[in-house]
Amino acid sequence: MLKLSQIPYFLIATLMGISFVKTANAESTAKLSIVVNGIRHQKGEICFRVFGGEKGFPMSSTSEVQSGCAKITGTSVTKEFSGLKPGTYAVAVVDDQNGDRKLNKDFFGIPTEGFGLSKNPTVSIQTGTPKFRDASFVMNKNTTVNIVMKYSLDS
Repeated sequence: MLKLSQIPYFLIATLMGISFVKTANAESTAKLSIVVNGIRHQKGEICFRVFGGEKGFPMSSTSEVQSGCAKITGTSVTKEFSGLKPGTYAVAVVDDQNGDRKLNKDFFGIPTEGFGLSKNPTVSIQTGTPKFRDASFVMNKNTTVNIVMKYSLDS
C-alpha cells in the first residue's frame, strides 16, 4: 500500500515510464533519393511516383505513397522524398513533355513519352508491363535509386 507522501513519486515514475515507451516505439523514417539519367529533352518535367505496394503499379496512384515532379534542367534529374517508413517500395517516372503528368501511349499501348522504373527491369512486348516485384526494393535507411530513362521498348 502506498503512503500518501509516496503518491507524487509514483505518478512521476509512471509518467516517465510511459514517455520512454512512446519514444522506443517511434518508427524511424528515411529519405529516398531518386536519380534519373538519360533524359533526352530539355523541356517539360520528370514526374515521380513512389509506390508502397503492387496495387495499381506502375500506372495508377492506388498504392502511391508520395509523388511529385521536377523541372528538367539537363540529362539527369534528382528528386528526394522524405518521411518514408521502412518497407518495400518501387518507383515509376515519366518524361512528361505535355504537362498532363501521366505516361501517354499510342493506339497499341506503346509509350510515346520517356519512362523508367526502379531496378530498370526489361519492358518489351514479350514481357509486358513489369510487376511491382520486378521493380521493388527494401528501404530501411536513407536510400538512393538510379533509374535510366527509356524512350522505346526493349527488344
